[in-house]
Amino acid sequence: MFDWSQFWNWFYFIFLLTAIPVALMIILEKRSPFKTAAWILVLILLPIFGVVFYLVFGQEYRKRKMFSRRGIKSLKELRRLSTEQLKNIEQKQLISKAGLNNQAQLIRLLLNNSDSLLTTGNTLKLLKDGEETFENIFYAIEQARHHIHLEYYIFEDDKIGNRLKNLLIKKRNEGVEVRIIIDDVGSWGLSRRFFKTFQANNIEIHPFMEVRFPRFTSRVNYRNHRKIIVIDGKTGFIGGVNIADRYLEGLNGIGAWRDTHLQINGDAATTLQVIFAADWYFITKENLYGNNYFPPFSDAPGVPVQISASGPDYSWKSIEQAFFAAITTARKKIYLVTPYLMPPQELKTALKTAALSQVDVRIIIPEKSDARLSKWCSFAYVEELLEAGVRIFLYQNGFIHSKYLLVDDVISSVGTSNFDFRSFETNFEANAFIYQKAFTDQLEEHFLSDLQHCREVRYREWRKRPIIYKVRESLAHIISPMF
Repeated sequence: MFDWSQFWNWFYFIFLLTAIPVALMIILEKRSPFKTAAWILVLILLPIFGVVFYLVFGQEYRKRKMFSRRGIKSLKELRRLSTEQLKNIEQKQLISKAGLNNQAQLIRLLLNNSDSLLTTGNTLKLLKDGEETFENIFYAIEQARHHIHLEYYIFEDDKIGNRLKNLLIKKRNEGVEVRIIIDDVGSWGLSRRFFKTFQANNIEIHPFMEVRFPRFTSRVNYRNHRKIIVIDGKTGFIGGVNIADRYLEGLNGIGAWRDTHLQINGDAATTLQVIFAADWYFITKENLYGNNYFPPFSDAPGVPVQISASGPDYSWKSIEQAFFAAITTARKKIYLVTPYLMPPQELKTALKTAALSQVDVRIIIPEKSDARLSKWCSFAYVEELLEAGVRIFLYQNGFIHSKYLLVDDVISSVGTSNFDFRSFETNFEANAFIYQKAFTDQLEEHFLSDLQHCREVRYREWRKRPIIYKVRESLAHIISPMF
């Protein structure tokens, strides 16, 4: 007969032997209290299994640095130039010349936390949906003469994916270098045949941080969420649009897929190249450098832009810090669009403080979502933001996946980062920060156009929702820090 008392004695012994050291590891990592409490709760509620779950998904890599950025030649030059820019800013030469005295604090921050050079020789084109984005991307690729570099979270083997594949093969046969990075988790559905077609045509394509059993580790959490293209070091694309038919055709049950992208011509495309070169070096150990990849910066007039990257390879949460700095300097308005609203405590406080100071704070989020848990967690933040005076609008015309921010009249950002802790803390992301009234006005028109397809949430209405909604949102909010 099985001795259950002895079994439970051994079970509790193993539980104590494993849970206590892991709990100490979690506490010593000095994460936010919310994440720490959530993981310790898992250890208690799921004895032994919680330990395994933490070891697979929960370990924090940021402070240990996921890979070394040393040895990348383009980064050495970038650091030298950023140091020079900081000196010029301190001497007020660069800022005065560009007419950016009011933005000096944010510019200085991005130079310090991510070596984000301020470039002025740029022209920008705001791409307002998937159709416009792909039309401009395909046209720019057709004009390529030396190289085409793509880095995407999602690259699908569908109509738009195959159309792009065929064009890249055509350009490679014309002698243009083609390099592709795809995220291994985001593009998990790609077949070996799809890879082999590229490789058979001398196109280099590599997955970013492969996750395969039995090498299935917590790095599954640290995904390359960037969506960037650099062509000949002079033309760049950045934003929310991946390579997939959903951006043109929408999704069943959700409807149209609404997104925003940005085309950059000029020096900022060269700084976008630095991000690609660092990721390429991490994967292949090949250094990309020289004027063919990094054309010399010009002094031409144009739109001032800083390209900022963030991720586990950076010492600072640079995009989060930049958003915080921009929001806390707002005097008139803050307009934000994000598919997932799960801000860290500091950004949530900044938004509430701005609204309580009578800054016009408006946020658009989707009512329909491609991720149910993320939607519930986003809704968990709505009530307290409404209470502070933040105006929240639910997008009705399908799913809005755009990621952009504008503050007052001369600060705006378009990029790959969602307004959530995953983008700010664990994903590899990239955003463009733009300092020009004309572009900010254009982005505001874009925002007001999106607003026409929204319904505004009222505080009293939101509080009267069924209790089951509030329970599931609260549960999603509790477990969300673990993912």
